[in-house]
Amino acid sequence: MAEFTLTGLRVVHQVAASGSFTRAAETLGYTQSAVSRQVAAMEAAAGAPIFDRSRRGVALTPAGQVLVRRATEVLADLAATELELAGLRDRLAGRLTVGAYPTAAMALVPRAIAQVTSGHPGLAVMLDEAATPALLRRLRTGRLEVAVIGVGHGLPDYDLSGLRQTTVLQGELLVAVPETHRFARHAAVTVADLAQEDWIAGDGASSEPQFGAWPTLSDPRIAHTARSWSTRLGLVAAGLGITVIPVQALPALPAGLRAVAVTDSHWTGRATVAVTSPRPSAQAQAMITALQDQAARLRNA
Repeated sequence: MAEFTLTGLRVVHQVAASGSFTRAAETLGYTQSAVSRQVAAMEAAAGAPIFDRSRRGVALTPAGQVLVRRATEVLADLAATELELAGLRDRLAGRLTVGAYPTAAMALVPRAIAQVTSGHPGLAVMLDEAATPALLRRLRTGRLEVAVIGVGHGLPDYDLSGLRQTTVLQGELLVAVPETHRFARHAAVTVADLAQEDWIAGDGASSEPQFGAWPTLSDPRIAHTARSWSTRLGLVAAGLGITVIPVQALPALPAGLRAVAVTDSHWTGRATVAVTSPRPSAQAQAMITALQDQAARLRNA
């Protein structure tokens, strides 16, 4: 008596998705005759035709609609089972809490979390977005394992004694302008070019990496201040000024805005740093590696 098989269900599912035996064979890496044999075996198991064949392709019969619907569920359950079993075999399992300051949490840290969890399905990663002093307190008390903070020009001298520091990204700053702005056509501008611009500045805690006007610009004209990045970028999009944006936030730049480099030999820069205990766990080290990978992608984008 003919029986349903996983291979047969996969073939039927692919034929239904592609609408053609030929395209299904190409996608699966099978010969067309092998696809035909699997479909015939599934039709024998179903006791009814699965496809109506014509010169324009194939269409599902009522029996085929039932079989494909159930095949979709079975294949999804199998994929979930394989993922769960992979998690049991993976030594990087359990729970990891990562803290980040808001700008790093815009794109860099979420992308790193996605990289880690896709490679280690048994590891659950939680994101804790907070001000840097709070992140460091939580790190020292064991409430999180990795704190992603900003250090450098214009920021407090945080107490990092006894902690391990790994530089993730050397902070390059750019300016965000509307795509209709005269700067949008330039690959880079100078500090002198910025002198007559209106600025949208950040308005947050003094302990956080703030992005006001360009840091070496004298007497900038601050047109508006806003706490959140979405508001700042919305004001820029409306043509009410330009704003400084760090490279790690570029993936979150909305449509209609452009990021332009600034040539400035006096800007000493900032860095994004991953801070951990002196002996980070394998889970924490995997997160640091992912942060560095994603930072490299941002630099090369």
